Amino acid sequence: MTSIDAHVAKVLDKQRLGQDSDDEDALIAELEDDEDNAFSALREQRLQQLHSEMARAKMMKEISHGTYMEIKDEKQLLDITTSEKLCIAHFMKPDFNRCGIMDDKLRMLAEKHFDTRFVSINVDNAPFLVVKLGIKVLPCVIAFKEGVSVDRIIGFEGIGYKPDSFTVAELEVRLLACGVLVRSKMNDDDDRRRERRREERVEDEYADDWD
Repeated sequence: MTSIDAHVAKVLDKQRLGQDSDDEDALIAELEDDEDNAFSALREQRLQQLHSEMARAKMMKEISHGTYMEIKDEKQLLDITTSEKLCIAHFMKPDFNRCGIMDDKLRMLAEKHFDTRFVSINVDNAPFLVVKLGIKVLPCVIAFKEGVSVDRIIGFEGIGYKPDSFTVAELEVRLLACGVLVRSKMNDDDDRRRERRREERVEDEYADDWD
């Protein structure tokens, strides 16, 4: 994969996959206003790279990258993990609280890391794979590169410093280490923004109940 200019990456990472053209125009304007873009040749090179990356992101979205998708059939999951260059699969139970927490973190990563395919499956729908992969504790997140398992997260083990909680940035660090993610794109502020949005949704639902 071609290395991305640091300034382009900084601007690009503010974009969520699939944003509309107005948002893209704002990102382009931000790059053009960068003080380091004083030299015309450098500015044009960076703009060209930004356009190229945005086009690639849209193309990847068309093949389900940039989203976090629940797979219902284990054969389909097997096909995905063996055909995708980079893939993260979450084996879960929807009524397990820890699986829900992992879902939220992986969904945030999926929106940023469009080079990697993110999927989940209810273990009840994957009896063969559960036995074949020796899955005994949930949540279980398995990272695949070129169809080969390169890392496995069991529960919340090995993520961050707290045994019962972790940030999306800490999960990203763990997945970067095994090479299933291309580069760092998250920070702890993303977790805080996500939590605020969740609280706002709860408040809105509570208010609707009293209307």
